[in-house]
Amino acid sequence: MKLGANSVLFGGYDMETAFKYLAMAGYDGIELSAINGMSEHLVLDRWQELAGDIKRFSQEYGLELLAMEQPSQDPTVMEKAFQAAVEIGVPIVNCGPGGKTGDEFAWQPVVDSLGNLVEMAEKYGVILCVKAHVGNSVHDTPTTLKIMEAITSPAFGIDMDPSHIHRAGENPVEAIAAVVSRVKHVHIRDCKGRERGPGKPELQANGRGDIDLIGYIRVLHENGYTGPVDLEVIGAKEYSLEQCCVIAAETRGHMQASLQACGAR
Repeated sequence: MKLGANSVLFGGYDMETAFKYLAMAGYDGIELSAINGMSEHLVLDRWQELAGDIKRFSQEYGLELLAMEQPSQDPTVMEKAFQAAVEIGVPIVNCGPGGKTGDEFAWQPVVDSLGNLVEMAEKYGVILCVKAHVGNSVHDTPTTLKIMEAITSPAFGIDMDPSHIHRAGENPVEAIAAVVSRVKHVHIRDCKGRERGPGKPELQANGRGDIDLIGYIRVLHENGYTGPVDLEVIGAKEYSLEQCCVIAAETRGHMQASLQACGAR
């Protein structure tokens, strides 16, 4: 497994700052944040002028470009994301599933929208991943299995985030085992309680919450998963640089210990 972190943790700082301090914390790679409002990192409207810097940062700081997160399903925005991914060398683009939990009429539009985007991903030679997300049509294991059945293209993968599964009232260790055959990306973070949001940024650090993340990583390892495991901490845009670095370093240590505990490193 490749240990990384989404640059959105350093959303209050420039992109090079994210590369610099994630490298210091010992990560293998980075997930580029293209999330408007949460960061000014991979801004898709000007990705061409940023591509060179990103490739340079990757080499200079020794961080593999593991993925990109871009939440919108707007085809124009997503095509820019795919174009940027190809030029920069990012193999995976993560987006949200859309729709609304419990709204049966929203399901088919979600399938159609994602299906069209997957066709576009195929043309560009990248992988589109979605994760179960609190409040969306895909929000738990049964709906994840349902979208897996609906979209069978190899250019489509599941991005598993244990915090959303935990907040859906499920056991993330059991959930990952049920869908691991199609998992191509993991967004990892901890969570205390089962409230709608993920909690304060520091409580999203691995080991701070209630999720059995060691067991979660063990299931991934036992099933031969070798893809990215990217920390995704949101809400830290106003945090000091020291706070962001502590969250990154603390989680990196927990991730490494989890891999060692299951014999993956």
